[in-house]
Amino acid sequence: MNTVIWKLLLTRLATAAGTLLFVATTVFVITSMLRSAMGLDRPPLERFLSWLGGLMVGNPGVSLVNGLPVATLIGERLSNSLVLAAITAAVSVPVALLIGISSAMLRGSLYDRVVGAATIFVVSVPEFLVASLAVLVFAVKLRWLPALAQAPQGHDLLDLMRGLAMPIVTLSFVIVAQMARMTRAALIDTLSAPYVEMARLKGARPIRIVLTHALPNAIGPIANAVALSLSFLLGGVIIVETIFNYPGIAKLMVDGVATRDFPVVQACALIFCAGYLLLVMLADIAAILSNPRLRHQ
Repeated sequence: MNTVIWKLLLTRLATAAGTLLFVATTVFVITSMLRSAMGLDRPPLERFLSWLGGLMVGNPGVSLVNGLPVATLIGERLSNSLVLAAITAAVSVPVALLIGISSAMLRGSLYDRVVGAATIFVVSVPEFLVASLAVLVFAVKLRWLPALAQAPQGHDLLDLMRGLAMPIVTLSFVIVAQMARMTRAALIDTLSAPYVEMARLKGARPIRIVLTHALPNAIGPIANAVALSLSFLLGGVIIVETIFNYPGIAKLMVDGVATRDFPVVQACALIFCAGYLLLVMLADIAAILSNPRLRHQ
């Protein structure tokens, strides 16, 4: 092999090595700049305090995927999730209370046994199975409803309910069963109190006993039942919004997990936690205000 060939080979090797060194340097500099932009070059405590300070002023950070403020992304989706949750609560709470109270009033009857068996069955069914069956029956077979949920648009109530029908039914399916069981248990516990037995011995009608004596004193436990049951709504929303591709905050969080968009995931998780704590706090306040011993102290 002559000298010219050796020079050409060495030149190619040197060029390749130089190019590789240039790329390595560029990658290192860019990743270092990215760490600085994300604040990853700072100590963890400093990063946490900076993030916490941003939350206090409504600035939870910037998305790592598209560079948009997280607050803007959440603001575009939060209203959709609130509409879905509000309609679901408005549908499920009255139905669950009616079932739970009537089941407690007819304790031991055939109706009570049927309701008890049905609620146990429904509670054991996961939301994703209910959602999948709803899509199969109402969207694929009957073609009554769209397979994908639609965000609220305009003021047409019929279109709104048609677009949200399957997510609402899926979420209400388990919530109604859970809330009805807890409401029945709370009311039955109140119906066994001495003052209720006294009213029964005096000849008070069953409906009067429930509405006048038992129900007012069961507001606290029933409020806890409602709050705890609605807290399941927060977990169910994640499944429902994902299956029906509903553009809500839960879908935003799931997409953030898939793309490793940590600022979005952190902010969404904090909102869900705040919602759960708010429900539990409201239940505790209702229990305190409805307790006659505490009111007269």
